[in-house]
Amino acid sequence: MAQPRSDGLVAGPDGAMRCWWFGGHDDYRAYHDKEWGTPVADDNRLFEKICLEGFQSGLSWLTILRKRENFRAAFAGFDIAKVAAMGEADIERLLQDAGIVRHRGKIASTINNAKRAADMAERHGSLAAWFWAREPEPHERPPAVTHEWLMSNPVSERSKSISKELKKLGWSFVGPTTVYSFMQAMGMVNDHLEGCVCRERVEAERAAFVRPG
Repeated sequence: MAQPRSDGLVAGPDGAMRCWWFGGHDDYRAYHDKEWGTPVADDNRLFEKICLEGFQSGLSWLTILRKRENFRAAFAGFDIAKVAAMGEADIERLLQDAGIVRHRGKIASTINNAKRAADMAERHGSLAAWFWAREPEPHERPPAVTHEWLMSNPVSERSKSISKELKKLGWSFVGPTTVYSFMQAMGMVNDHLEGCVCRERVEAERAAFVRPG
């Protein structure tokens, strides 16, 4: 892979410029190109994304990405109702699963958070409706998404407020940094760098996206 430029862009194998963080890995590049920043409205996919961001805490996202299919198998495809029905026996079983991150707190948190997500979906119509109602206003976003700006803003005021709300609702492993990473991944914000081959496509998809409500 070519070395990243000072603006954080790097040429991929096709010559197109991308955000530096995919690191030359084919699987990470596919995630960057096809998923990251693309708006999501499906409750189970949103639940998966926020749970995996929680598991990522203290680890690299590439580690989680490469274990994602194992996580999906372990947590019933992140079906909220099925995960909410799991109990202590499932925690013990999952602690023996070498294909995932065997962290008791994070496993128990996923089950707890599924129960909270089910409550929110029942109260608000969908989990997606709750999250998308908290999309940042245009004035909260930077005039340009630059490498310097991204590196100095691992959280936002909105991610802090969403984190606080989720914790009040009983969620865990949803700190402001985790929530901001989730906002980036689910397309609530478009943090592809200016000049990235994916930025305009993601912006168009966000413009066409019908927010649930």
